[in-house]
Amino acid sequence: MKSYQKLTTTQPAACRVEEEGAAPMPSGHGKLAPCWVGTGLLVAAVLLSTITVWVLRQVSGGWLGPLAPPKCLLVPESHRFDCYPERRVVVTQELCESRGCCFIQSPPPAEGKQGVPWCFYPPDFPSYTLESLNQTALGVVGLLVRRQKAYYPRDIEKLRLDVEFEMDTRLHIKITDAANPRYEVPLDVPRVMKRAENPIYSLNFSWDPFGVLLQRKETGTVLLNTTVAPLIFADQFLQISTSLPSKFLYGLGEHRGSLLHSLDWNTLTLWARDVSPTESFNLYGAHPFYLLMEEGGNAHGVFLLNSNAMEVALQPAPGLTWRTIGGVLDFYIFLGPDPSMVIQQYQQVIGFPAMPPIWALGFHLCRWGYGSSNETWQTVRAMRNYQIPQDAQWNDIDYMDGYRDFTLDSQKFASLPSLVEDLHKHGQHYVMILDPGISSTSPHGSYWPFDEGLRRGLFLNTTQGQPLIGQVWPGFTAFADFSNPDTHQWWLENLQHFYAHVPFDGLWIDMNEPSNFMDGSEDGCPPGDFDSPPYTPAVLGDSLFSRTVCASAKQKVSVHYNLHNLYGLMEAKATASALIRIRGKRPFIISRSTFPSQGQYSGHWLGDNRSQWKDMCYSIPGLLSFSLFGIPLVGADICGFSGSASEELCTRWMQLGAFYPFARNHNTQNEKAQDPTAFSPAARTAMKDVLLTRYSLLPFLYTLFHHAHLRGDTVARPLFFEFPGDVATWQLDRQFLWGRSLLVTPVLEPGVDSVTGYIPQGMWYDFYTGSSVNSSGEVLKMSAPLEHLNLHIREGSILPTQKPGTTTQVTRGNPLRLIVALSSHATAWGDLFWDDGESLDTFEKGNYSYVVFNVTQNIFTSTVLHASTEATKVTIDTLNIFGVQKPPSKVLLNGQEKPFTYLDNQVLTVSDLGMSLSQGFSLQWL
Repeated sequence: MKSYQKLTTTQPAACRVEEEGAAPMPSGHGKLAPCWVGTGLLVAAVLLSTITVWVLRQVSGGWLGPLAPPKCLLVPESHRFDCYPERRVVVTQELCESRGCCFIQSPPPAEGKQGVPWCFYPPDFPSYTLESLNQTALGVVGLLVRRQKAYYPRDIEKLRLDVEFEMDTRLHIKITDAANPRYEVPLDVPRVMKRAENPIYSLNFSWDPFGVLLQRKETGTVLLNTTVAPLIFADQFLQISTSLPSKFLYGLGEHRGSLLHSLDWNTLTLWARDVSPTESFNLYGAHPFYLLMEEGGNAHGVFLLNSNAMEVALQPAPGLTWRTIGGVLDFYIFLGPDPSMVIQQYQQVIGFPAMPPIWALGFHLCRWGYGSSNETWQTVRAMRNYQIPQDAQWNDIDYMDGYRDFTLDSQKFASLPSLVEDLHKHGQHYVMILDPGISSTSPHGSYWPFDEGLRRGLFLNTTQGQPLIGQVWPGFTAFADFSNPDTHQWWLENLQHFYAHVPFDGLWIDMNEPSNFMDGSEDGCPPGDFDSPPYTPAVLGDSLFSRTVCASAKQKVSVHYNLHNLYGLMEAKATASALIRIRGKRPFIISRSTFPSQGQYSGHWLGDNRSQWKDMCYSIPGLLSFSLFGIPLVGADICGFSGSASEELCTRWMQLGAFYPFARNHNTQNEKAQDPTAFSPAARTAMKDVLLTRYSLLPFLYTLFHHAHLRGDTVARPLFFEFPGDVATWQLDRQFLWGRSLLVTPVLEPGVDSVTGYIPQGMWYDFYTGSSVNSSGEVLKMSAPLEHLNLHIREGSILPTQKPGTTTQVTRGNPLRLIVALSSHATAWGDLFWDDGESLDTFEKGNYSYVVFNVTQNIFTSTVLHASTEATKVTIDTLNIFGVQKPPSKVLLNGQEKPFTYLDNQVLTVSDLGMSLSQGFSLQWL
């Protein structure tokens, strides 16, 4: 029996919404929609702020400087929106007031923290005026005019406002130059043909200054109020701020940290960068989307469709500022009302993720530094010898000749074609790495990828029209321009040539921020506003070309300044297309750099982490964030990439990693091996057992990916998605769910044999034994010896599982076991999607089976809603029913009595069913 210990805990409280009728973040000016007032709170805040400043002045001996104007003292600290966000500048009163802003010094923040801005906007700072507003078929169109210039060059005087009420739960707001076209992200988005009939939101405008007020009709909650700070729209500086209805905000990737963002003066930068995951740095991808939980459990999301360098400043008001240096302000707002629906609505705009091949959900093994194909092969054989599940073997750049793409080291990796053939014979697969930097130093005529790319003009060019040369692994390199359709054809031809020798199954596209070991190029970067813009967001390295190419580099579609954050997406799109052409099956691609919509083409791994407990812990918010971003095929390097993993760390990480949607163990060169065969028999057995558990759950996991592909469901899921009314779940990121049904509670600390986890309200069943835990919504201490991972099944669920094999191919031929977890009302539901696991568009072509399982009134039914020949190849052999309150007297399968077992922990088991998945049946217990 499993024992649980209840623990007391202080539950995190949700931020309170402002009193009804009050503006959460008063601007102090503006003509707003009727009834939107709230002076009482403002006066109180102003009085408090004034007293605070007076007291600080006394205790500091007047170090705060001259008394600020009264209009500045009216602004509470938490509501001060930064007027001088430039980094590496000591903001003086003179600099600040030259911009027409308020200057009040505040006590310095703690080291490594940002603090209250000293220079902030006064309530009467000039902004745009809404000069006209007219109805359109889909919404409204307006003209915004700025009569007084702001402080960045090339202010745009007149802006066009387009608002489309696209759906009842989706609003589209776009602000751009009224007179001249500007760069816009070349992303296909849905076009609606008619206006939403019954939107669950109401939209009002402030005319002078211009502002947007968006409310949820049902609750009156103010979701957006952009009058809190001025709108600025210059050629290379676009800024808009808003109040937030709570402090519970998620998304805005790619960063390393907790799932829930801090609003304590926290700035998040979005600019793709090659750097080992580190807190506060801008990392590999850019995802300008946030999800916010509102008081009461509603949720909404906001997506800024903009690919330029960007930062998002969060502050405790609560409030948020979008700050970007190009493009347009193109917002989509999703009203949910629950968090799962928000993510579905977001993916209706950016596109649903691709359905992965089933083998992609198996266990992957890689390292940089195998040294040879024979050494790689030895690892594969050792895994087979110990009968440890493995579906894919990978190689890093060491398989190449001189680290050049599309080449093979003819000495160390001469046997690679034979290895790949052997993998295929065993139902396994081969994945290799590719980088976008193409070696430029080989003698002319000796390296076709560069020669042909140069001949066709397919590389990023300098402002002088010559290929931009940087430096990556092979030395000096040119960079493929994937915004050019001709590059896609060249990429395909290169892959076809290599595939003829090494028939790979999937591709790992790395270094595609793009990474560059030089800053800019071998010649640096030219002077000008692309590489040295009037404002540079808080990027690592303090310049746009730090460890990447020049922002001024020319590409087919636009300048790199605009396209940088899209580089990985464009490469993934070209690679997916090529794989489909070459193999005629679903492509498998893992990419380092990502952008919204990339789930349609690739998965993602969380980059070059370290073999440390902290890194393992941070992987959970990482994978959950990418679930929000519409990239469900995600995982971290199991056991860590750099450094050496201890046996305990690697065992615990293998347990956690077995429940990453994408599960790959990978490490660097010159470190000790960390694949399961490298450890002691006890650790190796623990790793093998948890991989067998994963493989047993593949039917369930594969079905979750089907729902992600079909409608945008998440696979790895934060607890608050299923329990949005439970505020205690809103900041949990040390546990997660698969779908709605399976709770994973890993050990994330060394030297322990127990783990504490939050068990949401309801009945939960131990995955392994079926013993129940009835929780009122509490933290429990659970036994967790080194060989054990805590898994719990939610009441009311039915999980399709399968006898595990050492590959997905073997597993798929084994009989199914259905685990039924009865609710307190003795009901349960589940489903199963089944196809051949690799063909393109099986759902769209009808080549699949879909089966629904249901329990009510002690009757289990399997109903086939759609059938294909694949389902005839597999049988349902066993039913485990958890939570059967009384021992049955008999069990009937389609009316015929069947033997059964019943345990004291209320688990009913019926075996040897022998029912074809393609045929419906019922089972009753009396």
